[in-house]
Amino acid sequence: MRALFSYLRLNMKLQRQPSKLWLVLIVWLGCLFYVLFQGGKTSVMLFSMVTLLAIYLIIGGFRGVGRARGSRKLSIEGDEGSAIHAGDQVQVKLNVTIPGFLPLPYVIVRETLKRHNGESWSFEESLMPSMRGRGELLFQTPPLERGRYRFYSTECISEDIFGLLENRGTFSAPGEFMVLPRTIFIPYWEMGSRHSRLGGQQTSQMLSRPETNQINGVRDYVYGDRISRIHWNATARTGVWKSKEFEHESLPKTILVLDATAAHYESMEHFELAVSVTASMLEYGIRERMGMGLFTIGARTEAFVPSDLSSEWHRMQLHLVDIMADGQDGLLKGLEQGARSFPSGSLFVLISPLSGEKAWEVFQFARMRQMLPVQLLIEDQQQEHLSQHWTLDSSARGAVCYPLSELDQLPTVLGGRAQ
Repeated sequence: MRALFSYLRLNMKLQRQPSKLWLVLIVWLGCLFYVLFQGGKTSVMLFSMVTLLAIYLIIGGFRGVGRARGSRKLSIEGDEGSAIHAGDQVQVKLNVTIPGFLPLPYVIVRETLKRHNGESWSFEESLMPSMRGRGELLFQTPPLERGRYRFYSTECISEDIFGLLENRGTFSAPGEFMVLPRTIFIPYWEMGSRHSRLGGQQTSQMLSRPETNQINGVRDYVYGDRISRIHWNATARTGVWKSKEFEHESLPKTILVLDATAAHYESMEHFELAVSVTASMLEYGIRERMGMGLFTIGARTEAFVPSDLSSEWHRMQLHLVDIMADGQDGLLKGLEQGARSFPSGSLFVLISPLSGEKAWEVFQFARMRQMLPVQLLIEDQQQEHLSQHWTLDSSARGAVCYPLSELDQLPTVLGGRAQ
């Protein structure tokens, strides 16, 4: 009896509803004394009814939601297993099974979703289980930001058909997923094109790469192309002069340097733009097989060597899921600590809101190691005039700077057209 009372106290949360419990016990004791001291058919019938009611409440505590179990499936608009990017809403399908043969009028299900940085969301829905104690719950999360997410223990709450006592139970249905950064398709990048209109050392290095005999595709005709390069079938099909595009020898290695210094960003959205730009550039690099690497400077520096392998690209994407703007030591100090990670002759792409002399010191660091500095300037709308001044100043000093304040601007500032 003592063990039974302890179980009821744990599973039926008697400490939250003592008045209802004691009411049932007092009625049952009253009926018992009525049978013992009064007797008669009426007292026996009344005692039997109250006893059956008490047994029902006890069995409901043993065989109800206290032993519930379930399974979970996650999808995006019905496409299970696809990658989740920032801004997507995840559809959750939760199958709940409640053992036992006693009917339940309804079950309230409470869920908690937590992000890796501590943010959490609570969901509460009700369902009506079938006669076999099975139910299906469908709900949708709000648009999620980049990060790792996990569903914790699911809580089920129900009442008996008379509404006398409340039963509770918890079960674990694994549900972990990650949300990748926002990305945008980049059709063309002048710095990565052999026919770039940019002047200086970048263009001469691109032009110096000899071509192979392997056809890589078709491009627009450029004045001066030999007749042997003209793709006659594509020209006849489109009505526009087209030339064959041959593969070149390996492109110069490219290092994306993501600034994760907390003091350089005005808000979390400002930093998320920098992460999204980095992820978009990585997608462009793996698509064009450019051999891109990644170097991040936050609370600690992380370096990924330039590669065009999908496995390395996947590792860099996973790193961008977890990175936060938590750097304190400054950009230049982090670069000096990881100086060995930068191969000479590579393209040094700085993704940062940093401008002025501090940014120029970073450019000097790259040039001293025979790298070509380029900056993707993450603008803040409140300091747009300073960004414009730095863009002109960097161009006058022979460096390339691409300013942008929104992710949608990235394809335009990088070239603005498709190949």
